[in-house]
This record gives sequence, C-alpha cells and structure tokens, in this order.
Amino acid sequence: CRYPDAHEMAQAHPDEVYNYIKSVSYPNNKAKHLVGMAQKLCENFNGEVPDTLEELVTLPGVGRKTANVIQSVVWGKAAFAVGTHVFRVSHRIGLVPTRCTTPYSVEKELTRHIPDELIPIAHHWLILHGRYTCIARKPKCNECGLKMLCKYYKKLSPLTKE
Repeated sequence: CRYPDAHEMAQAHPDEVYNYIKSVSYPNNKAKHLVGMAQKLCENFNGEVPDTLEELVTLPGVGRKTANVIQSVVWGKAAFAVGTHVFRVSHRIGLVPTRCTTPYSVEKELTRHIPDELIPIAHHWLILHGRYTCIARKPKCNECGLKMLCKYYKKLSPLTKE
C-alpha cells in the first residue's frame, strides 16, 4: 500500500495521488483534498481521524454529509448522512414533510423519528432503496415492497400503477 497512513499521504504530491484515483469523479480536486486532509490530520489530530462533526468538517473536502458518514460507519455514531438518494427517498415515501427542503432539515427530521441504534443501518436502507428501486427518473414502484405505505405511489394515477 503506497499510503498506509496519513503521515505517508501528507508527504505526497496531489499529482501522484491523482494517478491512483483518476477514475473517480473530480479526481483533481479530490487528490488535492486528500493530501490536504492528510496534512491537517497530522498537524491537528496526530494522524488520527477525529470522531466529532465539528472536527471532521475542518478537514479539506469534508462537508457535513461526509462527516456524518465517517461518524456513522467508522465510529458507530447515530449520525445520518443525507445525500441525493436519502433526500429523494425520504420525500417520496413520506418520511419527511415537504417543508424539509435542505439535506440538513431532512437529517434533523429523520433523526427525530428513527431510534439512534437504527440510524446507521437506516441510512444504508434509504441509499440502497434509492439506488435500486426508488430511482430518480423512473422509480420501480411495481417492484417496491413499500408501495402501500408510499406517498409518491399513492399519488400516481391508477393508469400508471403497474
């Protein structure tokens, strides 16, 4: 492994990191962020990934969603990351009201109603449901096990229901 820890990556040049990640979206920015993040981890956190939202968002390239993913997946905390799939599915099913117009408001609404111990897995349930069933352009309502509870499905005209 070329970069076994933050200390090794902190010494790298973004162009070198780019070669390893060039197949991802926005590899130029991500390479810069990865090196910058490794440097900040070494300077401020002794090379260790912090476990609080406040500390995580100080790292280059880490916003609230990524910080919540890290808190949930790495640290097992009840942090709900809201990306496009979670945002869409939460609204379609009716888990959040229409007044929730930002990822943050969706996050707050979901965490109010989902027990802490279920939040890390519920996040993955919504992502997977949005990725494979409740897809953006043509949701597969006819295949969905939640359609009888779903507000989006209930709004469909009887002619379009399959």
